Amino acid sequence: MILLTGADPAGLNLNSARLQLKKRADLLAKIREYFTSAQVLEVTTPLLCRYASSDPQINSFCVENPESLSVGCGQDMAGSQPLYLQTSPESGMKQLLSMNSGSIFQLGKAFRRDQPGRLHAAEFSILEWYRIDFSLAQIIDDTLRLVGSVIADRPTEILSYREAFLRYVGVDPFNITGSALREVAHQKVSVDFVDASDDVWLDLLLTHLIEPHLGCEKFTVLHSYPPSQAAMAELVFDSDGTKVAARFELYIDGVELANGYQELTNPAIQQQRFEHDNLVRRERGLPCMDIDVDLLEALSKPEMPSCAGVALGIDRLMLFA
Repeated sequence: MILLTGADPAGLNLNSARLQLKKRADLLAKIREYFTSAQVLEVTTPLLCRYASSDPQINSFCVENPESLSVGCGQDMAGSQPLYLQTSPESGMKQLLSMNSGSIFQLGKAFRRDQPGRLHAAEFSILEWYRIDFSLAQIIDDTLRLVGSVIADRPTEILSYREAFLRYVGVDPFNITGSALREVAHQKVSVDFVDASDDVWLDLLLTHLIEPHLGCEKFTVLHSYPPSQAAMAELVFDSDGTKVAARFELYIDGVELANGYQELTNPAIQQQRFEHDNLVRRERGLPCMDIDVDLLEALSKPEMPSCAGVALGIDRLMLFA
């Protein structure tokens, strides 16, 4: 350690910590200023939820509930029913949307039982927002303007999922499946397994061969994913007539910063997706999750608006602030 004359090493560390705290506070203030100027209302939803995410890629923290508790909007919970720490405020926020909240945003915490790493933590800070009557193109533009207003702005690259695979892998992800896709993955990435779904192979190719090129000295928006990766996004037809998921991801320096959808608001289709998630969970030996009937009820209301939404990692954003 090199000591400066008259400097206290502990003091230097404290100063560094204070600078980081100040930087984070300034970033959060800029985010709030952006949405306030756009008349987007800040909201808060419960951290403890009755339903966990059914997504097979997401593991939730379960909180045992030995006594009767009141959770959320005064909902009484039976003592035997477990609760879950939210992995995203999506369900609660969509319930607010169905109550005529208008466009809303939330800054808060989320929790996932992921393997820890530089970009993954069990507890993390999240920004999530929903814009009424926004198209996917509009919510992409909204995201770029927000991020450009809180960190140094960059040029923007708009790239479809298909274009990215053709450029960096040399295959069309919409026209290759099964053993042919597995063979490409084994040729280009060193893996020690052979039995996986098409989406696992595509994700492997994306993370190893494509993501390192995305967002280098620019913002890269990757959009129009395969329908099997729609999650809670609507399905639409692209300019080539191919059915795609109306979703996007924003990358900076190879890091996925935000994930956005043209939101699915059809409760019947959403229920089918929940059921399919549980089918995949059973196949993988994972516990099935109770279907989020509160979300389905919200989607069933005539007041539920057409909207687009985004989830953005605050801790990742801080890496570039």
